[in-house]
Amino acid sequence: MTASARTVPAFRDTYRRMLMAGGAEAPLIRRMLVFFTLGAVAQGLAFATFFPLLSALLADPVDLTAAALWLGVMAVAMIADLVLCWRGHAFEYGGAIADVTHDLRLRLGRQLRRIPMQDLARWRTGDLSGVLGGSIDEAVAPMGTLSQAMIRIVVVPLVAIVVTAFVDARMAVAMALIFPLAVPIYRWQRRASVMERRDVAEAHAGTESDIVEYAQGLAVLRTLGQTGARAKRLQASLAHLRVVQEKAMMASLVPTLLMAGLVELGLLAVLALGVTWVTQGTLSVAAFAALLVIVLRFSEPLALFSELTKVFDLMETALQRMDGLLAAQPLPVTGTAAPPADHDVTFEDVRFSYAGEDTPALDAVSFHLPARTMTALVGPSGSGKSTVTRLIMRYADPEAGVVRIGGTDVRALTPDALMACLSVVFQDVYLFDDTILENIRMGRPDADDASVQAAARAANCHDFITRLPEGYHTRVGDIGGSLSGGERQRISIARAILKDAPIVILDEPTAALDTESERAVQMAIDALVRDRTVIVIAHRLSTIVGADRILVFDDGRVSEHGDHRSLLAAGGRYAALWAAQQRAKGWHAGRPGR
Repeated sequence: MTASARTVPAFRDTYRRMLMAGGAEAPLIRRMLVFFTLGAVAQGLAFATFFPLLSALLADPVDLTAAALWLGVMAVAMIADLVLCWRGHAFEYGGAIADVTHDLRLRLGRQLRRIPMQDLARWRTGDLSGVLGGSIDEAVAPMGTLSQAMIRIVVVPLVAIVVTAFVDARMAVAMALIFPLAVPIYRWQRRASVMERRDVAEAHAGTESDIVEYAQGLAVLRTLGQTGARAKRLQASLAHLRVVQEKAMMASLVPTLLMAGLVELGLLAVLALGVTWVTQGTLSVAAFAALLVIVLRFSEPLALFSELTKVFDLMETALQRMDGLLAAQPLPVTGTAAPPADHDVTFEDVRFSYAGEDTPALDAVSFHLPARTMTALVGPSGSGKSTVTRLIMRYADPEAGVVRIGGTDVRALTPDALMACLSVVFQDVYLFDDTILENIRMGRPDADDASVQAAARAANCHDFITRLPEGYHTRVGDIGGSLSGGERQRISIARAILKDAPIVILDEPTAALDTESERAVQMAIDALVRDRTVIVIAHRLSTIVGADRILVFDDGRVSEHGDHRSLLAAGGRYAALWAAQQRAKGWHAGRPGR
């Protein structure tokens, strides 16, 4: 964590983030804080009436008229405080707090759709689930009650000190000295609390991500015997969380005790001075009695101030996490280009590096893929194949050069216009825990059931779907876990067929399948790619022999291009890869005979 990340946030930054979280309800938050502040002033004035009230009651003879007057003033001030606080709490009692949390989740959801995938990839699953779930509740739920408590602890004593100055300036100065003396300890305590909350929040986020990963991979872990105590990564994460929590508790213990002790000792010193001045005859007994009531009323809240800052910092940390997510800027749309009429793909001298990487993933890459042709991207892992497809999808923008579809710079297309041009079938299929019908319908949400079933037939998955207990209404389970790899892949292809986009990107969709599943998926792919611009990332070269064009990538550059025959004849990198795979195929074929 950087030093700047450990600085104590200013209250104005917290106020700004509260308004950010409030969104459309931000005016209610402003009004809430105004009402709480006015209520605190009213309460301070109510306590200040103890001076004239006790003076009237302790006079000889008792001044009942003056006592009744000041008792009435106190009652009016207390009623004003009650009404103002009630109006302030309308943010919570009126249901606005539920609206804020709901709207905030929707805003964060919309932001997830806008953030460049390169930026989103830096967030772990646990971090995002923490922000969308716990952080919102931690930030919004205590906003009203905590704001009222913090405002009262500060404002009410200040009002009382100001009023005391008119009664006895010495007592006002003595009371006021407690605040500057507490500032260094308060800042120390806040700094410790900020470090504590942020370190613990980061540890929690990491643990949540590891728990999600553990749960999703539990089937694999069981087969490897790596569950329970042998799940080393999760165990290490839990152990780290425990260490961070222990360290955080100890770091804040000393400043918290010092703050509470300083407040108590300071108030005792004020009372000791009052007793001294009373015995010297320079302070009236009535004024001292009023001071005693006020000091005793303020001692406990002031002592608890450091404890409240912990809750305040918990809210601040949650606000910062949401602010960080909402502050991420989407990739700019540089124009208002119409959707491209043609769907060829062109890279012009494209250079791109991933964040934190010194070596470019693509370096001065140029090529043109004609519309309605199939182009295969081959090469070793890390050579730049996937980066090409990511730049077409605007995972990020190149540092130099241009990516065009139909002659139009993809940066001039809105995200919806760009995505309308593309259908993508990934190697690792993600299906949502919904019915097969709805998973396919995601390709075109307005499609009727007949269109969905037609896409399923084209993708060669209608037969296995109808054999399921509930047919198209069968739920697929988390990440499609109730289906085989080949079945998931065909549903993914059906989804792409239903979308009917003119450009299809295939990320080696048959790489992890058995022979029978591969044959069924390949038939589905044949239906998908007909009359479309197809870009396929290929590891098994035998699957792209019929491609119109093959681009061979090596260290972020296109080292060769041509069709299968011409590349074999050239005897270069592609020919070497082909020969190596043919030898491996022959070796596998020979093993059973041994």
